[in-house]
Amino acid sequence: MSHQPIHKILEELPASNLTTRLLGALDYVVPGQWENVTSWETMIKRVTGEDDQALIQRVGDRAIELYNDPEQGYQRAIQIFHLVDSTQGMAGAAEMANKLSESFDFLSFLGRITPKADTTQGIDAAVKFVAEMATFCYTNGLPGDSVGDFLSSLMAYEKEDSIRFAAWVTFDLVLPLGPDFLAKTLDVLSSATHAELGENSRFARIAKYLPGADLAEKAGLLSSTLAVSSGHITSFVAEKGLDQQDIFQRIKGYVEVGDNALDYVSAAIDMSTNYFEHTGIQSVSRRLISRAYGEI
Repeated sequence: MSHQPIHKILEELPASNLTTRLLGALDYVVPGQWENVTSWETMIKRVTGEDDQALIQRVGDRAIELYNDPEQGYQRAIQIFHLVDSTQGMAGAAEMANKLSESFDFLSFLGRITPKADTTQGIDAAVKFVAEMATFCYTNGLPGDSVGDFLSSLMAYEKEDSIRFAAWVTFDLVLPLGPDFLAKTLDVLSSATHAELGENSRFARIAKYLPGADLAEKAGLLSSTLAVSSGHITSFVAEKGLDQQDIFQRIKGYVEVGDNALDYVSAAIDMSTNYFEHTGIQSVSRRLISRAYGEI
């Protein structure tokens, strides 16, 4: 994906699909923060507030130059956003198989060859979060383990960053894991073996982009990033009044699942959406344009 021009990547995003509808359903969490901008020119106008076509062209050209520079981190950020969601169905498939194995005797063997739902979900959620930190560092020219800088930025998230964080908290933590989501996730990370982490599709795909000399250091980054940010995450959930059953009631109409069970809806969202990549492309575009405008 990263070999494509950034304006083309943005403009290939869908104007409407399940991902955008579910993100729209989260407007009550971060009201008015997200607009599904899929036009390069429109994004420039939104970021700069300018209408002069000549200036818009200059800003766009400079943003494209910055993206094409391999010394900058923008292409790597786009690649991470893509890789994290290119396996979006894996956790959902594992969770679905596990739930089926619990429900039907003739599928009981699936429970023995797929990770437990909480284990899969906990690792996946942590991988997404550390990917968020990595893309922040790449697009801001910071060392890959700048957790403190990332936390400061996280607390001031707006626009696409804001809706992506809200979606992560909602769809990857509260909905599948319930009110004890943070404790469950940290427990999963502390008990996960290197083999379990290595077998996680998301982690395997982005590991090379993470700081750390070996798997142990990279795995440690998952836990440390989440632990340092835990206060902000729990405060966000409390402030927004995010509740597992309330979320389920609000979004179940968007996802068709046989018995409308919460577990199945969570799995269906994971298998059917790419909110991380979609909003990530918009975030990188915004950061590029903002920098380009500041340089002109």
